[in-house]
Amino acid sequence: MAAAAAACRLLRLAPRQLRSTNCLRLPLPPPLPLAAASGRRGFCAAAQASAPATTAAGEAVGEFRKRLRVTDVKGGEDEGAAWVGKELAVRGWVRTCRVQRTVTFIEVNDGSCLSNMQCVLSPDTDGYDQIDSIATGASVLVEGVVASSQGGKQKVELKVSKITVIGKCDPTTFPIQKKRVSREFLRTVAHLRPRTNTFGAVARVRNALAYATHKFFQENGFVWVSSPIITASDCEGAGEQFYVTTLVSISILSNSAEGGCLVNDIPATKDGRVDWSQDFFCKPAFLTVSGQLNGETYALALSDVFFSLMAENSNTSRHLAEFWMIEPELAFADLNDDMACATAYLQYVVGELIGGSQREERLDHLEARLDEQNLNKDSYWWYLDLRQYGSVPHAGFGLGFERLVQFATGIDNIRDAIPFPRVPGSAEF
Repeated sequence: MAAAAAACRLLRLAPRQLRSTNCLRLPLPPPLPLAAASGRRGFCAAAQASAPATTAAGEAVGEFRKRLRVTDVKGGEDEGAAWVGKELAVRGWVRTCRVQRTVTFIEVNDGSCLSNMQCVLSPDTDGYDQIDSIATGASVLVEGVVASSQGGKQKVELKVSKITVIGKCDPTTFPIQKKRVSREFLRTVAHLRPRTNTFGAVARVRNALAYATHKFFQENGFVWVSSPIITASDCEGAGEQFYVTTLVSISILSNSAEGGCLVNDIPATKDGRVDWSQDFFCKPAFLTVSGQLNGETYALALSDVFFSLMAENSNTSRHLAEFWMIEPELAFADLNDDMACATAYLQYVVGELIGGSQREERLDHLEARLDEQNLNKDSYWWYLDLRQYGSVPHAGFGLGFERLVQFATGIDNIRDAIPFPRVPGSAEF
């Protein structure tokens, strides 16, 4: 019932902890150690079903249990010494395999931490006949007993009683070997680079920062809101970015025999302009550059919210075309409250530059600003409505999550701080 209890706690009115303009007086939760980025998984059921779950074949579904990982064994201060003599099964990917005359050493990494589990096999090991098919990149299940290591690189190792090859890997074509390769090359094999030490560590740090971000805002009474990816609003220059349209695909289908479409086949009005009425949304739509406008609608109902995801046309070592932003929005707040929240958040995770502002809550001033920018007020009727129906002072800020990951890891290029980078001219994987 832990999940149900947690849900009830979220439904209760959380204490307001962010209303001090003096950042030093904010009650900050303890910082999250980066060791928590171990990739552990768990599951809690809010309530048990009245009858046990079964498969389509009528077999009972087993109980879900958190799998024991290498980090659980070697991640403590004793580096696994307390596990000596205990049985252990490790599922992971082979980093190295050294076959000697009487003994074989296999380094297996399961992704939970930087450290590998050194597995020691003898010719008598069950499954040793598969040793010729075990190479870097292969997936294996090794079972045995934890023992004190004779080497100096680790405290413990696994004396293997049985090894099973789950998935073979051709060493002649597998692009990631023990030798060092450039990060530029690894971007060309982004689907495999998480298996390297660097990108495995970056992924775990990114996970820890994401967890800490949600934990900070949840503990301070914020509600997470799913802001739309597609928008018709020009927020922070969305109208200058990526269009979302089905008009081109319709033209391609009508010209499939010719292998493409002609510009003249795109629906147009009598005066030669694109006929957006025939598009999917019946008007121009874009990938969002910011969820701020939508976030404000929920902030003016739930008080404090946060959301993420942006896209822009950028192509530098510090920019991505698709990236994640942490964007809180605070109701009944001015710029000082905004800065207090931003400072508290950064102290909770790690420092990074952010940008924020107090929003314009006055209708006449906002309408004047729209006129200055030559924006159609009819397109923002819903945003203007917020200023007519119970408007309050509110503020927010944005933090580029990939830049936060860059700062925490020391990665030079932002394209290495996100699993699958999207940049102009490249949308692989």
